[in-house]
Amino acid sequence: MNKTALITGASSGIGKEIARIHAKRGGKLVLVARREAKLQELAQQLNSKFGVQVDYIVQDLTATEAVQRVYSEVQEKGITIDYLINNAGFGGHGKFHEREWENDAAMIQLNIVVLTQLTRLFLPNMLQRNDGKILNVSSTASLIPGPLQAVYFATKAYVTSFSNAIYEELHDSKVTVTALLPGATETEFGAISGMDKTELFKRSASAQSVAKDGYNGMLEGKLNVISGLTLDQKIMMAFTPFTPKKLILKQIRKMQEIK
Repeated sequence: MNKTALITGASSGIGKEIARIHAKRGGKLVLVARREAKLQELAQQLNSKFGVQVDYIVQDLTATEAVQRVYSEVQEKGITIDYLINNAGFGGHGKFHEREWENDAAMIQLNIVVLTQLTRLFLPNMLQRNDGKILNVSSTASLIPGPLQAVYFATKAYVTSFSNAIYEELHDSKVTVTALLPGATETEFGAISGMDKTELFKRSASAQSVAKDGYNGMLEGKLNVISGLTLDQKIMMAFTPFTPKKLILKQIRKMQEIK
């Protein structure tokens, strides 16, 4: 493989595992995250183990002009991005009216605005070559409202809707957009958001298994990839369209209450 993947949120979790998978296949990488030490360590590991070229860009993507700086640096280095993996994102737990607005504003910026802007910047280059793939990391949370994570669930609903719409817009090209919809996953997300203390995170999938599902789905050009659900969760999701909305809201709230 001689494909280059740009991965945001690459220093941990699903992004880090996707980087490993891509490097193992011989692909080049551009890793983007805000923690330089972790990026440097990962880049050295992948280069040493798989002998692939790994560039990294240290950037807090919630900062003003951060996305444009990432794009400009890639262009200046003459790097062609074949796969864009929009993985960076975060959540937060609590009642909307009690949470700090600055945290939710940053969540909206990263989960929605940054993902959309990166797609807008790199997509025209892919279309010009008529070759490229985009993987947007959404969540099964995108399929339902999320009491106690109202903003996070809403941002992921945007990601899935946006990704699916662009997928169809590109129907007459060889460029595809795939949405990855994981369930609860073993990443830093649980601890940072406070969700690791809830019923929802009692049984979570490994980041490696979710990354593998997402990466393979991207290569196959799938529309959506749902990954990491338990049997109970799969049954619940199957019956969701036929369940009264108020009952769903009550169930989700209880699952997300900190015990």
